[in-house]
Amino acid sequence: MDEETCPVCLAPLQGGEAECPRCGFKLSGNTEGFKPYPVDRNAIVDALPSTHDATLQVVRGPRAGIIFKMAGDDLTIGRMPQCSIFLNDMTVSRLHATLKREGGAYIIHDENSFNGVWVNNCNVESKALRSGDFIQIGSFSLLYEEE
Repeated sequence: MDEETCPVCLAPLQGGEAECPRCGFKLSGNTEGFKPYPVDRNAIVDALPSTHDATLQVVRGPRAGIIFKMAGDDLTIGRMPQCSIFLNDMTVSRLHATLKREGGAYIIHDENSFNGVWVNNCNVESKALRSGDFIQIGSFSLLYEEE
């Protein structure tokens, strides 16, 4: 019996699963409404493989508790599996936002998304992030922390 793997994170899959238990990728059909996804609070997902100096933690929404390590100068956030930070929910645009490191700080840029990017309850086109900022992207609420 051949073992199937997730096309996004390559985690092993059991037969008949609707989504990957590791990254949440929907394995078939259209994305539907969500319920909070039970996740180990200590689960870590690397946005890019290398050292990191900041994190984004999902504090509300699908996959609450997941922590994305931010590494590199340019990161993408969206519903496309190719994004650095993959948020698989129909409330998130395919390419929703980008994060660019400029002068030691990450700047979040809305990429003309349908639902916009909100930082600390303010809709923004572009904003330098500070430790403790809350970012709303679709149904995801993320806490930005610098290390």
